[in-house]
Amino acid sequence: MSAALRAADPQGDPAPSIVACTWCGTEVELSPRRAAALVAAPDAGIFCCSGCEAAAAMVHGAGLDQYFDKRDALPPRPGLARSAGWDRIAARPAADGTLESTLHVDGLRCAACTWVTEKVLLDSPGVVDAHVSYGTGTAIIRWAPGALDGDTSAPLTEALTRVSRLGYRPRALDTAAKPDRDLLMRMGVAVFATMNVMMIQAGVYLGWISGMEDQYALFFRWITLILATPVALYSAAPFFRGAWEGLRNKVLHMDLPIALAVGGMYGHGLYATMVTGSEGWLDSMTMLVALLLAGRFLEQAGRRRAAEAAQALAAEAPAVARRVTPTGIEEVAPTALSVGELIEVGAGEELAADGEVVAGSGRVQLALLTGESEPLPVGPGSRVIAGGVMVDGHLRVRVESAVGESLLARMAELLRDAAARPPSPTAADKLAPWFTGLTLAVAGGTFAVHLHGAGFEPAVEAAVAVLVVACPCALALATPLAAHAGLGAAARRGLLLRSGDAVRRTGQVDLVALDKTGTVTWGRPRVVAADDHVLRIAAAIERASVHPMALAIVDEAVARGIPIPLGEDIVEEPGRGIRGCLDGRCWRIRGGGAGVVEVVAEETGGVLGRIHLKDRIRDEVRVALDALRADGVDVALVTGDHADVAAAIAEQAGIRTVLAAQTPEDKAAWIGARAAEGRRVMFVGDGLNDGPALAAAHVGIAMGHGAASSVLVADGVLIGGQLSALRAGLVAARHAAAVTRVNVARSIAYNVGAVGFALAGLVNPLVAAVLMPLSSGLVIAGALSVEHRTRRTLG
Repeated sequence: MSAALRAADPQGDPAPSIVACTWCGTEVELSPRRAAALVAAPDAGIFCCSGCEAAAAMVHGAGLDQYFDKRDALPPRPGLARSAGWDRIAARPAADGTLESTLHVDGLRCAACTWVTEKVLLDSPGVVDAHVSYGTGTAIIRWAPGALDGDTSAPLTEALTRVSRLGYRPRALDTAAKPDRDLLMRMGVAVFATMNVMMIQAGVYLGWISGMEDQYALFFRWITLILATPVALYSAAPFFRGAWEGLRNKVLHMDLPIALAVGGMYGHGLYATMVTGSEGWLDSMTMLVALLLAGRFLEQAGRRRAAEAAQALAAEAPAVARRVTPTGIEEVAPTALSVGELIEVGAGEELAADGEVVAGSGRVQLALLTGESEPLPVGPGSRVIAGGVMVDGHLRVRVESAVGESLLARMAELLRDAAARPPSPTAADKLAPWFTGLTLAVAGGTFAVHLHGAGFEPAVEAAVAVLVVACPCALALATPLAAHAGLGAAARRGLLLRSGDAVRRTGQVDLVALDKTGTVTWGRPRVVAADDHVLRIAAAIERASVHPMALAIVDEAVARGIPIPLGEDIVEEPGRGIRGCLDGRCWRIRGGGAGVVEVVAEETGGVLGRIHLKDRIRDEVRVALDALRADGVDVALVTGDHADVAAAIAEQAGIRTVLAAQTPEDKAAWIGARAAEGRRVMFVGDGLNDGPALAAAHVGIAMGHGAASSVLVADGVLIGGQLSALRAGLVAARHAAAVTRVNVARSIAYNVGAVGFALAGLVNPLVAAVLMPLSSGLVIAGALSVEHRTRRTLG
């Protein structure tokens, strides 16, 4: 009993009652007088601590009482509001003068948690808008700076404090989530008890063969009961809680038959140990709970991404801008820039904002943002975008859009919207309500029939047997086991998929859309034509440069076995090329058009020769794409590069469908249009510009060498850059889907057959204990066949 309750009831009645905290479900001990008062005023509620009482009062005061009816999982117990790390939550200005922040909210356990958190945020003073996503566990909050006590960040701090008081834990995007210690503790208890119970039961099983004295058998049964009790009452509590909350909300889901089976097995174990002195089903119960909790833990871990893609995009943005003022140049944060202001950008620097070049010239590398492989020449009147890198030259740029409205910011917004999509239901999810209802109906009918014909004790035993053999352990394992087998088979062949859900979706793909730069092609220029003597001079001078074309020239010279001499007096001039002396003459290496480098004699201006460079397709691309088409998968090239370049690459790769000059929004829109036609699109890319398309696709695959944001938002990563791994991944995923269907069919067949025997009273505790792991064994055997099938298909 809490201190507050003892103060209210100093006499302490001898027969206390146990009730659940209205907010978090923690057990609270009440005297009969207090329990009677609660019955008389049920709306008052009872709370385990002042934090829960304050949280409930906050919800009630905001007019959100329907939260208690909507929720299907209890919230965490509130602790002290902690602001540690909140100063790391970034705020970005919006066009209307407000500030906006994106952050994680840990502890969201159901849709009602999301709903009440969002409502509380909207009710906080100074908050203009708020959106909470259950799928990603993130919140976007927009507030008016200075609306509370004149402090810019006070409205955000107050809003986060209110959320903390509800028991949820706000944190910055770049801070790590704390593991679910409660789930770990419950799983640890279940695993510890299961290992010990199984060792004890091994002795009992051997005793059936060689004989065992009654006192030892009784001793082992009592030890098993002691070990199984915390598993049933503590470890399995989430299943009981989920079943109860589902019933309250008139929803039948998998937790209900699991809870009934666990309760039935534990009740049977109590009865068998304390009354009849026979063997119970406690070993099966502990094993079942341990396996299900382990599966829940793995599922929870799989849902947490290494980082948020939108945060990675923010990290790609420049951290500082050089603003032109009447008194000179000053360094400011990009968020401080206003439309119409001037910024300067030098060689090697990143553009801090979208804008128009008003002075200077140079070349800007935009491959990661637009997909164009070659650096673009820019000058007065050219438009440039934030995140581009100045390869050479010097620019003065007039800012045309605020940081929050730049292409980079719009891409981050597209990623956030796409990431909030809920996962599609699995076969087990769809079957669960029907399966649960049918199981309950059969168990009830079995009890009624046996009660009428054989009496109460046989009726109870038959009904419990139905619940036990019908426990959906095999059905619950069917999809995740096959999916994880598909994960392993794809990973061994170079495609790393993030989750079982990604495997399932990969198996449904019928259209693969490929980015060009860095995906179909190598993503860097290579020499395609040059005379050796020209290449020798160019490599001798270019070896001092880190320009992509310089690196390609040196690589080609090395590949041809040309000895590279040491050039002298080398000077790199941004915008004009590089010059140096060799063999008693001075030379200039300069651009000679798109993909062309000229070697020019300084004293005469005569061109010694030209070196032609292109971004070439990967060696295995055509074979890999032919194999995809042979499997019935269509292929398209979707790129931001110029139409003539895209067409040339598509012809070499054997791709018929080509879309060129596509912006990030265009790519995502095209994928959405194909999805509306019923196509299941896999998009493969590697740049920042591919992030929205990767997120919008049915399956998004990033190249392992690609931009961080593309890797983080994708459903999988292609290691080694071999597109042949795509086909291997599709084959593995399709076999995993086929095995899943077989596993589900086996599980249903097992449940129907076993329930039939249990209904007839032919299943005793020993048979039930053997049947349950056998059914799961069939599912495991099916999952193990995924690797064999994949190997046989690929040859």
